[in-house]
Amino acid sequence: MAEHDAECTGFFSPAAEGTTACLDAFKEDGALQWIAGHFFEAPFNIFFALADPGAWLGWLADFSTPEAKQSLMRFIYYGASAELFFVILLALLVLTGLGLWKRAIMWGSVRVLEGFANGVGRFFAWAGLLMVLQQIVIVFSQRIFAASNLTFGFGSAMTFDLSWYAEELKLYNALIVALCCAYTFVQGGHVRVDLLYAPAKYRTKKIIDMFGAVFFMMPFAVLVWLYGWFFLWRVLVVPNPSVSDTLDSLLMKARALRWNVETIGFSPNGFNAYFLFKVLLVTFTAMVFLQAIAVFYRSYLELVEGPESDGKYLDRDTLGAGEEAYEGTH
Repeated sequence: MAEHDAECTGFFSPAAEGTTACLDAFKEDGALQWIAGHFFEAPFNIFFALADPGAWLGWLADFSTPEAKQSLMRFIYYGASAELFFVILLALLVLTGLGLWKRAIMWGSVRVLEGFANGVGRFFAWAGLLMVLQQIVIVFSQRIFAASNLTFGFGSAMTFDLSWYAEELKLYNALIVALCCAYTFVQGGHVRVDLLYAPAKYRTKKIIDMFGAVFFMMPFAVLVWLYGWFFLWRVLVVPNPSVSDTLDSLLMKARALRWNVETIGFSPNGFNAYFLFKVLLVTFTAMVFLQAIAVFYRSYLELVEGPESDGKYLDRDTLGAGEEAYEGTH
């Protein structure tokens, strides 16, 4: 620590040029110090983000100034950073602590998270119907009317080749997979291998659900987010940001930053908005992470309150009277 004491100035940020912040120096002393330092820094990061939103959201209002371009680079950097991870972890621990203190808070969180998953899923599930209707139009236009393109629009027409609409069907499928995954989880519609789970006792099932949410769903979502975040921005802006870039290097790149949305398709006249799939990948991981929180909270509450709370506040779709045997199997 003696070397760090001689070189560090300031606590959260360096007070003199050519020096390092004392908290950063502390985090470099070992794994435990790194974790503790990030936890200690998390409240400061939350306060800074709320107190100065322009530092990371200024690009939304105006992208022409150097400061706005730097704000976008901060947004990209912190979007998959250790700082964001510990901010979310701290907020989750605080919410969990409040929920342990008053179960009504935890039940409220479950209802909000499951309601969000249900709302998004029920809306985008209609993409399945749209996909079928568009496929019918494509077949009729191609086989019966021998058309090579289609024009849609109200006021301003949108004309694309039939191959564009045919490839666009993959986007509808991606919308269903990415945005209805959490909804399907709430509805109990995912296929499960129940060799060990089905015959287990009630309390054992809840413990398995809690374990799976924390050690499988959350790590999966975090890892995919870390890879998908930079995968997304590499097709939206140049110079391309990299996971290995430091904040200082990204701020240097901001001088030449500009939008460069990738619109390359697999065929000359085919669908050319494949960047939307990258957006959906990031959205998918966020919704899986939120659903993991809901699964953990619900499983804990049903564990401590007993079987009488099984399915409490659970909003599942119904096929109507007499169709109960088919519900949850679609």
